[in-house]
Amino acid sequence: MTFGAEKGKNRWRLPAEWEPQEGVQLTWPHAATDWAPMLEEVIAVYREMAREIAKRERLLVVAPQNAAYDCLRIICDTNDTWARDHGFISLVDDQGHRRLLDYQFNGWGQKFEAALDNAINRRLYDAGELEGEYVDCLDFVLEGGSIESDGKGTIFTTSGCLLAPHRNQPLTKSEIEARLLHDLGAERVLWIDHGGLTGDDTDGHIDTLVRICPDDTLLYIGCDDPEDEQYEELKLMEEQLMTFRTLEGRPYRLLKLPMPRPVYDEGERLPATHANFLVINGAVLCPTYGQSDIDAEALRIIGEAFPDREIIGIDCRPVIRQHGSLHCCTMQFPEAKIVNSEK
Repeated sequence: MTFGAEKGKNRWRLPAEWEPQEGVQLTWPHAATDWAPMLEEVIAVYREMAREIAKRERLLVVAPQNAAYDCLRIICDTNDTWARDHGFISLVDDQGHRRLLDYQFNGWGQKFEAALDNAINRRLYDAGELEGEYVDCLDFVLEGGSIESDGKGTIFTTSGCLLAPHRNQPLTKSEIEARLLHDLGAERVLWIDHGGLTGDDTDGHIDTLVRICPDDTLLYIGCDDPEDEQYEELKLMEEQLMTFRTLEGRPYRLLKLPMPRPVYDEGERLPATHANFLVINGAVLCPTYGQSDIDAEALRIIGEAFPDREIIGIDCRPVIRQHGSLHCCTMQFPEAKIVNSEK
């Protein structure tokens, strides 16, 4: 299987999230998951996400037999609902082809049981639900929430996650980077070394911290309160982002998102962040946390990065109680299309 450079250029690439999409996957909450004590609350959030997605593109719902939902669904046993991390990572080329990369999901470094979730992709593919070439990458642990792509050769990730225990040891950082470049058809990897959020059990997924947006824009979480326990790490992350340059050597446009006021569950601070939004065709679905002033400001700033899309807030207070948010619940499938190019 050949990835990466072909006739002097990268044939396969990981598209940016804002490129045209065919559909989005949701893995539905049910009573055998950690959602059981608040199942109706979280299903209400999933229904809202589902409605907004289905207005604009295909909705693929993965659920066990006893998890009823009033649309077409794929029957499949699941451990949990975090489609971002157990879902396919999809590549496209300029000839209208798609590759479906099936990486190992091991419960964020063997923290949680994940055998059923790790089998979802093969089940979907064998059922004929997804078009594309299946690629077995199960020898490598990689979660969709741990990487961001600008669609033109740069992959962003965090050292906190990809170098965390029980992921891909004994591989070194350089070996992991080489694997990312090889598999994803990229030219470079930019590593973010700071920014962990209190209550985060992913070891620092980038989709809670920094998001790449059109026109070389980085949306990132900031913190202006020196008394906040996250202040120092987020300040160091901001300083590092200021040093990053595009492939053309220009600084990125930086837009800072406000830090929500602390959200707690039974005395535990949760990793609430507005960076965990989902870009879909014509819209951006953004998490909100019942903080009208901060939510409004965050949605306004996200709108600056995506001026051509409708900005839709979805109350994710039930979802954040399990330490994830809107983007974590979803996985998009890019549209594969033929791109005309001069020979």
